Amino acid sequence: MISIAFTGGGTGGHIYPGLAVAAALGEILPGIRIFWIGSAAGMDRSIVTGAGLVFFGVPSGKLRRYFSLKNLSDVVKIGAGFFVSRRILKKERPGLLFSKGGFVSVPPCAAAASLGIPVFTHESDYSPGLATRINARFARQIFTAYEDTAAFFPAAYREKVVSAGNPVRKSFRNAAAASGRAFLGIGPEERILLVLGGSQGAREINGLVRDCLPRLTEYYTVVHQTGPGQDWDIPASARYRPYAYIRDEMPQVLAAAELVLGRSGAGTVWEAATAGKPMILIPLRGSGTRGDQVENAAFFERVGAAVVIGVQGERCVQGERCVQGEQCGSGDRAETAFRENGAFRENGTFRENGAFKENVASVLAGTVSALAQDTERRNTMAAASARLGSRDGAACIARILLTALPGEP
Repeated sequence: MISIAFTGGGTGGHIYPGLAVAAALGEILPGIRIFWIGSAAGMDRSIVTGAGLVFFGVPSGKLRRYFSLKNLSDVVKIGAGFFVSRRILKKERPGLLFSKGGFVSVPPCAAAASLGIPVFTHESDYSPGLATRINARFARQIFTAYEDTAAFFPAAYREKVVSAGNPVRKSFRNAAAASGRAFLGIGPEERILLVLGGSQGAREINGLVRDCLPRLTEYYTVVHQTGPGQDWDIPASARYRPYAYIRDEMPQVLAAAELVLGRSGAGTVWEAATAGKPMILIPLRGSGTRGDQVENAAFFERVGAAVVIGVQGERCVQGERCVQGEQCGSGDRAETAFRENGAFRENGTFRENGAFKENVASVLAGTVSALAQDTERRNTMAAASARLGSRDGAACIARILLTALPGEP
C-alpha cells in the first residue's frame, strides 16, 4: 500500500491546511495510506485523529530567534524528536513526507532526509517562518501561498519554489449559508458580522468587541468566537452570539457572514477568501511575533480584499520592531498598512498609549459602520477576496505529490 507521511503542528494553522491536502490525495487516489507525525503534547493529536488519520506523537521543542533558558531544554527535545521520527519513518516506509510547518515539523523533515525520503514543504504566510527556512534545506519542492514569497528564500532555493495557493478544506468551498444560519438560530434577513481571533482567541479583539459592541450591533448580529480559555462575561442576546470555539460548523457560519473581523493568520485570511468575504483585519504583532500577520494583512489590503486596523502597534509591515520615538522608515509593504486609522504615522512611528487604544476602538466602530452602509465597496472587496480564494491549493499540491511517489507516472 502506498503511504505518505505528513508533519506539522503546534497550532491549527499548521494542521488544517495539511488535512485539506490529505483529503485531496484521498479523492485522487482512494486507498492511499496517510499518517501524521506531530507534537506529543498539545492539540495536534485530537485534530488529526478527529479527521480519521493515524497519528504518531514525537517530542518537540520550540525554535526561538532570541535567547531563553528554555532553548537549552528544547534542543534536547528537538534531538529526541529527530530520533523518534527517524524510527517511525524507518518502520512505516512512506513514499514521501509533506510538511505543513511549525516547530514540530523540523525533526521529521531532517529525519526523512537522512533516510533518503523525499521532503516537500508548504508555507502559508507571506514570508517563510524559521521552520520553513530550515526545512527548505531538506526539501525537493517548496510550496507557497503567495507568488512573492519566493523572493524571501536564498537564490539557490528559488528554483524549488512553486506557488500553489493555500490549502483550504473542501467544506469551505461548498458551505451552505442557510446551514450556518440554522446553527446560529439567525433568520435569513439578519446581517452577520463574524468576529474571529484564531483558534485560541485574541484578547485585543475581544477587548475591542467589548468597547464597540453597541455600535457594532446597530447594523449586525455579531457572532463572536471568543477563544477557549479566554475569560468572557458578556451574555448572549438577540444581536450578540458569543462562542468559545466553533469547529465543525465554521465553514457554514463563515458562508453566512456578510463581513469578517479577525486576526490575519494564514488560516483566517485564506478561509475567508475561499468564502469570498470582505475582511477587517487586526494583525497580531509585538516583540513575541515575527510580523507574519502584519505582512499577510498588508497583502490582502493591497489587493482590495481587506481593511487593516492596527492595535497596540509595535511592529510595522516591514517586520521591524518599533518603539515610541523610533522610526522604521518606509517601503513597498508599508504603503497601505494602518493608513485607515492613522496608527502607522507619516514618520513611520507607532505610539502605544491610552489615546491610541481609544482611537482604535473608535476607528473599528467607524469602519464597520462605513462598510455596513456601502454595499458597492463590500461587493468590490468580496470579489477581490474571492479571486484570491478561487485557487484550489490542496488539489494542486496533491497532484504534484502523487507524481513524486515511487512508481507513479
